[in-house]
Amino acid sequence: MSQPTRRARAGAFATVLALSAVAAAAVPAAGTVPGRTPPRTGAARGGPVPLPPLLRDDGGGTQLVTATAATTSATTGTLTWYQRTGGVWRQVGSAPVRFGAHGLAEGGTRVQGTGTTPTGLYGLPFAFGGSAAPAGTTLAYRRVTPTAWWCEDSASAAYNRWTDPLPTDCRGGESEHLADYPVQYARAVVIGFNYAKPVKDRGAGIFLHVNGAGATAGCVSVPAGALARVLAWLDPARKPHIAIGTTGGATAVTGY
Repeated sequence: MSQPTRRARAGAFATVLALSAVAAAAVPAAGTVPGRTPPRTGAARGGPVPLPPLLRDDGGGTQLVTATAATTSATTGTLTWYQRTGGVWRQVGSAPVRFGAHGLAEGGTRVQGTGTTPTGLYGLPFAFGGSAAPAGTTLAYRRVTPTAWWCEDSASAAYNRWTDPLPTDCRGGESEHLADYPVQYARAVVIGFNYAKPVKDRGAGIFLHVNGAGATAGCVSVPAGALARVLAWLDPARKPHIAIGTTGGATAVTGY
């Protein structure tokens, strides 16, 4: 996508944020124009335009989660989830979100071990946790066992994959023993960053998980209650995706 187009979308997104700040409703009003065309009537009334129509790509499904930060150096922001019904996007919920301790980085060039959250648009292939899935969960859900790991050894054939047990070619010191994180991984959703065809040293183990004590090592985290609501809402038949980015600039969420 050309840089001018990305800037134009970033500007549109900034306008949306300004409108949202003065909106009286607690939940943004739904748009009235179906599809990906920015709703015109909502803007004319002074109400905010839902974010999904402003994105370059929403993944083609009818559920979308966005995680936005003010800048790439920010470690906090907002998680918002939307659903499209009858061709119209509506906000379902929102929650405060935490990012990597070193902020965000362009997903296509991110380097493993930098403590950054990758920006981009990603699928949500499955969920897992040490706790049971919330009632109503339809996304595939795996329970963490004492022998479950996430392989983060880029030399392993199992790089960026759930493994149970740890394969012999994956070094434990380069990977995550999932049971060692009972708070963060009480429940988590796998973010499909570097997942379909893993690139060595790009990064592994990027999840939407429960908040720990502070910023993450590169994941996206939210309060436990918010994650429970998201998990109960996600529907694989609706092809859910997550878009991670900033409110403007080269990594604007609107450009993904």
